[in-house]
Amino acid sequence: MSEAKTPTPTPPGDTYKGWVFKWTNYIKGYQRRWFVLSNGLLSYYRTQAEMGHTCRGTINLATATITVDDACNFVISNGGTQTYHLKASCEVERQRWITALELAKAKAVRMQAESDDSGDDFPSSSPRITQGGGSQNSEVQSALRTLSNKVEDLSTCNDLISKHGSALQRSLAELDGLRLTGEAGDKIRQVTERATLFRITSNAMINSCRDFLTLAQTHSKRWQKALQAERDQRVRLEETLEQLAKQHNHLERAFRGAAQANASPDNKGAAGPGKGEASDEDDDNEFFDAMEEAPEFITVPADPQFHKLVSFPLAAFMWGIYPRLCEPLAMNQESPSQELVPLKKRRTRIPDKPNYSLNLWSIMKNCIGKELSKIPMPVNFNEPISMLQRLSEDLEYHELLDKAAKCQNSLEQMCYVAAFAVSAYSTTVYRTGKPFNPLLGETYELDRKRESGYRSLCEQVSHHPPAAAHHAISDRGWTLRQEITVASKFRGKYLSIMPLGTIHAVFEKSNNHYTWKKVTTTVHNIIVGKLWIDQSGEIDVVNHTTGDRCHLKFAPYSYFSRDVARKVTGVVMDKDGKAHYVLSGTWDEKMEFSKVMQSSRGGENGTEGKQKTVYQTLKARELWRRNPLPDGAETMYYFTALALTLNEPEDGVAPTDSRRRPDQRLMEEGRWDEANAEKQRLEEKQRSARREREREAASAPHDNYLALWFERCEDPITGEEIHIYKGGYWEAKERGSWENCPNIF
Repeated sequence: MSEAKTPTPTPPGDTYKGWVFKWTNYIKGYQRRWFVLSNGLLSYYRTQAEMGHTCRGTINLATATITVDDACNFVISNGGTQTYHLKASCEVERQRWITALELAKAKAVRMQAESDDSGDDFPSSSPRITQGGGSQNSEVQSALRTLSNKVEDLSTCNDLISKHGSALQRSLAELDGLRLTGEAGDKIRQVTERATLFRITSNAMINSCRDFLTLAQTHSKRWQKALQAERDQRVRLEETLEQLAKQHNHLERAFRGAAQANASPDNKGAAGPGKGEASDEDDDNEFFDAMEEAPEFITVPADPQFHKLVSFPLAAFMWGIYPRLCEPLAMNQESPSQELVPLKKRRTRIPDKPNYSLNLWSIMKNCIGKELSKIPMPVNFNEPISMLQRLSEDLEYHELLDKAAKCQNSLEQMCYVAAFAVSAYSTTVYRTGKPFNPLLGETYELDRKRESGYRSLCEQVSHHPPAAAHHAISDRGWTLRQEITVASKFRGKYLSIMPLGTIHAVFEKSNNHYTWKKVTTTVHNIIVGKLWIDQSGEIDVVNHTTGDRCHLKFAPYSYFSRDVARKVTGVVMDKDGKAHYVLSGTWDEKMEFSKVMQSSRGGENGTEGKQKTVYQTLKARELWRRNPLPDGAETMYYFTALALTLNEPEDGVAPTDSRRRPDQRLMEEGRWDEANAEKQRLEEKQRSARREREREAASAPHDNYLALWFERCEDPITGEEIHIYKGGYWEAKERGSWENCPNIF
């Protein structure tokens, strides 16, 4: 294995990085890892490419001990569970790391001590300063702390030089007293190596001295400029205060004169002398009291209504209080009163899930290899919402599309769209229940126009294969549509659910049109053990307007993998294939994105691991984070706050709406036996209706059903035959006319 190049030891605070061999286990032995020393923390990665997203381990040097085993080996331990057995390529390389580690440890200890004593550094009785002065004072304090740290670095380097110098002197003394025997060569080599180590440490001290001198020179000039700026500002402030005092005096005289002129003739004689006396008194007292705290000059409005308010304190005008107090009254006079309709309060709980036992194997043993939608299942395996409602639940994090609609940059917009595609799976992490299969013609509306600005409509447009069309439009500039056909297979130990179909997101302002598909959902431990869900596969989010693309990879769970569970990674590229953002996170928790500053091909010199491309990125920023579940969610099918409201009864919805489905409502209320009987009745009614349609059309086994709110056409983007919303639903709801809706329940 080739020797990795390492930089010269740098002062604490800077980053020191390089390849070091780390002991892993007795099978693999020492393995080469990329170590990074920064801010008192020693971290390591498998490759340089992992620095942007996956850290394999970190140890805090402030509480760690550093020991040397032999010529090349050294050990770092925090006295607890973290112990790194490391090996450098040579003794010189080892000493470079030891020097850098000791410097970093000394600085980490100082920083920890300063953090503990920070409350004593700045007393609470410090004098008050202006905002500009506070900023400059903070800058001075920061510079002083930096210079103090550099002095401490010099002290640490001095200790190391003394340590290595003593060792060198001992070696030289041994060499002087040695006769010319076979050991002479070994001792000479030892002296040479120690001299090299002494030179390396000396170079580190010289670099620290140079940094100290540069900082001192730079901040000396800055402090001189800051001092001169403070003097100039003080002169300007004194001149401004003098002008404000004169203007205030003139303003007060004019205001009282106008008030006296507007007084009634009967009160003029009595009010005149008294008013003059009050004016003289105010010139000596009240005027200066007001000006001590007035930050700026404020012009009084010239409307006649203000001259009548003689009794209102003058300070209110000077501070602008009176106009602000009168503003709501003026608004009420100018604008007609409008009655605000309060937002509907949504429910936050549903009845707890009953604890019914059921022999699962007695039902599933005859279903292996069959399509799940054709298997009659009791409601014991369901959750009290339909597949249409589950599809509408994709809008749980609609605010990501709201943010995307505001983006000026299409590549940044792509990041939010990709995060939205991932967020749809966050609601499934604990949801092992199966949603109700919608009946043909069943619909579901989700009207959140007043709360969140969007409306959503789903309709079951096909029964075999089951397909649902979905259309959502927002006042905030986006439209979402999809048609999803669910294919599922029971494999004995697990259940695979494969959503088929394309999701479209169109933004009105930029006219950007995005498409993507869903990944495979797998439910494990169907027969034995606790059910758990995993998402796996790849998603390509494509902007058909600009050609931008984001490739997302959902890593399947593996017992032997060291990666984070439920991991999702992605890269946002333009139409030329150049990477601009790197996405990382998990589909059940959060997603982050990092801007790519530079990318390079790895593996060319054999030192950058197996990664094909290395992305150098800025610090990651959070795109999306999952909302916490409501209290008691474990007894309510692990529903989210939105899912709890999906089946809440509402007035004015269509007769075909999922909220009106009786078996689903009975299950939610905990009446499962009645729900099972009602479910069988509805399924038999649907089968009879299909046989009747086939008999009338004489086109069996093809289904000639025509959707009510969606029409079948060719997608101009993908070329697929899909159902697109044709309009009319929300208008029918406003009229309350549902004559065309079939009686499916």
